[in-house]
Amino acid sequence: MSLIEVKDIYKIYNPGENEVRALDGINLTIERGEFVAIVGQSGSGKSTLMNMLGLLDVPTSGEYYLDGENVSHMTDDQLSEIRNKQIGFIFQGFNLISSLTAQANVELPLVYRGMRPDERHKLSKEALERVGLAHRINHLPKQMSGGQQQRVAIARAVAARPPIILADEPTGNLDSRSGEDVMKILKGLHEEGRTIILITHDNGIADQAKRVIRIQDGQIVDDYINK
Repeated sequence: MSLIEVKDIYKIYNPGENEVRALDGINLTIERGEFVAIVGQSGSGKSTLMNMLGLLDVPTSGEYYLDGENVSHMTDDQLSEIRNKQIGFIFQGFNLISSLTAQANVELPLVYRGMRPDERHKLSKEALERVGLAHRINHLPKQMSGGQQQRVAIARAVAARPPIILADEPTGNLDSRSGEDVMKILKGLHEEGRTIILITHDNGIADQAKRVIRIQDGQIVDDYINK
């Protein structure tokens, strides 16, 4: 059984004469432990597809099976519960809370999971250590560089050890060296067995993944394994 199976997914805005097909009949399978890059230019549909895969949006039609379960027509509460357990998100804009320390930011999703404080502290500290930020644990986002903030965001995504990491343009706001650091961390997570789905417009970043899926005008136009 595939981890992710998307069957004939459409996302249509303004149905009728002026409709926009953000996703136009997508069929896609992703196996456990894959490192997949979904690449496309602005307006290609890649962000809409990311929102579908991350359970942040629902399709107009079609079916999405996550770990064998049809999640296409679930309620917001059901989707939120699955999302919190199955998926760690890394965003281009970091999405850190400015008033919270690095450790408190990493702990936030663990709070939502109802985890005990001692367990939260342990997991958040381990996650920050693995991204090389043990020495910045009590710093606020404004006291850190962009690259360090993104590493905090990665620690937050992986602290609860979700099986899927969904990274949306994770190097987009970073200089080349910080971007390389982020990609190195993602590759390490993949080697540990996590499923990594990377959304990007950058061919150079996409080519670092094991599999590349190109999307254009809401359709998959290429899908290949990197040699």
